[in-house]
Amino acid sequence: MDVTLLGTGAPQGLPRPGCPCAACATAVGDEARAATALLVDGALMIDLTPGPAFAAARAGRSLAGVRQVLLSHPHDGPAMEVPAGLPQPGRVADGRELALLDGHRVRATAVDIPGTGYEISGADGERLLYLPPGAAPAGLGNGNSRAAGGGAEGTGGAGPYDLVLLDVLARPDALARLRASGAVDAATDVVAVHLDHGVPPGPELHRRLAAVGARAVADGSTLLVGEFHAVPDLPRRTLVLGGARSGKSVEAERRLAAFPDVVYVATGGTRDGDQDWAQRVSLHRERRPSSWRTVETCDLVPLLEAAGPGRAAAGPGTDAAGPGEGGGPGAGSRTGRPAGVSPLLIDCLALWLTHVMDEVGAWDDATWEAGSRQALRERTDALVAAVRETHRPVVAVSNEVGSGVVPATSAGRRFRDELGRLNAAFAAECEQVLLVVAGQALALRG
Repeated sequence: MDVTLLGTGAPQGLPRPGCPCAACATAVGDEARAATALLVDGALMIDLTPGPAFAAARAGRSLAGVRQVLLSHPHDGPAMEVPAGLPQPGRVADGRELALLDGHRVRATAVDIPGTGYEISGADGERLLYLPPGAAPAGLGNGNSRAAGGGAEGTGGAGPYDLVLLDVLARPDALARLRASGAVDAATDVVAVHLDHGVPPGPELHRRLAAVGARAVADGSTLLVGEFHAVPDLPRRTLVLGGARSGKSVEAERRLAAFPDVVYVATGGTRDGDQDWAQRVSLHRERRPSSWRTVETCDLVPLLEAAGPGRAAAGPGTDAAGPGEGGGPGAGSRTGRPAGVSPLLIDCLALWLTHVMDEVGAWDDATWEAGSRQALRERTDALVAAVRETHRPVVAVSNEVGSGVVPATSAGRRFRDELGRLNAAFAAECEQVLLVVAGQALALRG
């Protein structure tokens, strides 16, 4: 079964008509995208795109053999024509199945917005799932657990799809739900469609998609369902560095938004009477997916050791290893790493270091020389060793403080120096290291 993408953009297309934004201004060539529409084996068309006959011709295809046209969503983009000779577009009611004469079977799946998803099976058993713009599958939970017995219960229950086409950037939680249910695994080709101007086209678009195990293709591309397509190996350990308000936490959260069973480790805790800090914490909580579990602790080593070989999943205040298998980046059969381990997002190492320096008395010069220096080294060495040995996917956030003004106090200089050492040691154990500046992620490694 082959699928030709006559368009891969949002209903309004990319660039949007009359939009002056930077993303639309740079959406040229292969990055310009018409409204998403699929042509399956030349016989089935899903959704319409402007000038579908010309779009098919540019892709080396013809619409002459199309026997069914199905719509997935209410159309709010440019006016669409139905070329002469094509059947009138229709929709299939949720849960109903349509059998076509050429051997395709189409099953309508419920989504959480007005519209319909379509599961399409070929004559040889290949399966794909297509979701409308801004939609996630209904009935799969919130990405916090795996459906009983595995398999995608809300999407047919026949195991992982060969190909999934969905609005990855607008609804990463949809991909998390599919992964949690078993409908998407490491062998599933995940292709982003309905692409809009919320993310700059070009390298940044492809970087963000690769970080969650997905990819984008140009309009007119033909995909062979079931054909293996290599995507960049997802790193098991990532360190995200940046200054204050640089966007480092947003970048870290974005990297795990499409995975289930994420455990968010907040090392800052609460501060009685500090309204500014309370507001910062509240903003972070509101931004995180509701399915994520939050643990407020600075005891990171047990969390990193959890669910390793011969270990029970344990950790302070959390059921660290979630019920899903293959839950995060770097887990599952594609990399040969252990499945069944919930990803950790640690935010942040600077606050962890502050806490440890408080505990060992590292702020006082005399105490520092009398033994706090050695005690701090032992604590940081233990953390770095746990990162080296961990079997959990980890994304950690830390401040980059070495480029600013030299602190005026010895305690301030000590913190700056020790954080620099910790960042360097932690980064040495990570497959990927990013520096975020003005919201832009720069790859330092990986």
